[in-house]
Amino acid sequence: MNKGELIDMVANDISITKREAKIAVECVLENIANCLAKGDAARLVGFGTFGIRKRAARMARNPRTGEKISVKAMNVPFFKAGKELKEKVK
Repeated sequence: MNKGELIDMVANDISITKREAKIAVECVLENIANCLAKGDAARLVGFGTFGIRKRAARMARNPRTGEKISVKAMNVPFFKAGKELKEKVK
């Protein structure tokens, strides 16, 4: 499923226009992204948790040339599925 298909499903499920569904879906995604940008976690009970993990600086290797390069420390987003989502996917 892609974003457009999700918007179509939301519009059909709650009988609203695709434009309204697009606004709602984009609003939810934007608010989750803003929460992560602030360093907070977004917990959706039954679905899962979106969060940030700190990745330490490290040395890596360019696979094409074999040259060693340094990779800066960074924050990376993660998602951990909740109990209800895990049970539904079994």
